[in-house]
Amino acid sequence: MKEINVSGQKRTDVGKKATKLLRKEGLVPCNLYGEKKGENGLPEALAFAVPATEMRKVVYTPHVYVVNITIDGVEHKAIIKELQFHPTSDVLLHADFYEVNETKAITVGIPVNIVGHAQGVRDGGKLNLSIRKINVTAPYKQIPEKLDVDVTTLGLGKSIKVGQLSFEGLEIATPKEVIVCSVKTTRASRSAAAAADAE
Repeated sequence: MKEINVSGQKRTDVGKKATKLLRKEGLVPCNLYGEKKGENGLPEALAFAVPATEMRKVVYTPHVYVVNITIDGVEHKAIIKELQFHPTSDVLLHADFYEVNETKAITVGIPVNIVGHAQGVRDGGKLNLSIRKINVTAPYKQIPEKLDVDVTTLGLGKSIKVGQLSFEGLEIATPKEVIVCSVKTTRASRSAAAAADAE
């Protein structure tokens, strides 16, 4: 996985008024969840804030990053757990991060990369990508930037399901029955098939 660096500062006041003030100053309120647990047994969050300009390079990208977050001089490795956007303006309001290390397995959605030219497309069909990401589980160092799916032998009216795929060192977390991609029949392919039958 690619890595990216951001720096932030601890938040001491986490109330609504304080978070509104942070946003006015161009900062995004964030939480970092790690190994530390509170009295109730739930993960304890480290509250911090990151400049909105730094968060843009992490959020508005097709890549999935491990984020090196420096908070008041202390570095943490994390992945994005959840993002909250304004319902009308799409401005980033809040971000939750999940701390990672080299041994702990994480589950993250990795982009699907179609490889090859499907036989069904050569026969006049249309390739349809049903999901853009597949969830995989592994320590972050083993997780690739993209998952290659070879469609060369995929025929007309056929599909590839998650259960048909395997990637070395990765456990697939997306349900097996989910369709990754398929070749749909088009008017052109039907005409070609009819012509072939007539011959």
